[in-house]
Amino acid sequence: MRVRVEGDSMRPALLPGDWLLVRRGARVRAGDIVVARLPGAPDRLIVKRARWHGDDGWWLESDNQRAAGRRDSWDFGPVGDIVGRVVLRYWPPRRRAR
Repeated sequence: MRVRVEGDSMRPALLPGDWLLVRRGARVRAGDIVVARLPGAPDRLIVKRARWHGDDGWWLESDNQRAAGRRDSWDFGPVGDIVGRVVLRYWPPRRRAR
């Protein structure tokens, strides 16, 4: 599946407008970037970094904790509904280093 990044919560790894290729149902390990359903709003997807797995699901965090509107496991706890693991950022094809 393809997902477009919105917001600044995953900076610097991912920027708004980046397009990602996501492997549904892929095995997740700590440190992976994943797509999950937002708890309380299952029609919305979030892109976060998987930190650890516990009995209640994965603890997901934003790379940029200071981003405006950031929401992650610090707000809603562990997440059980992981859609898939990000395997590739394919757009834009090249990003200049800053």
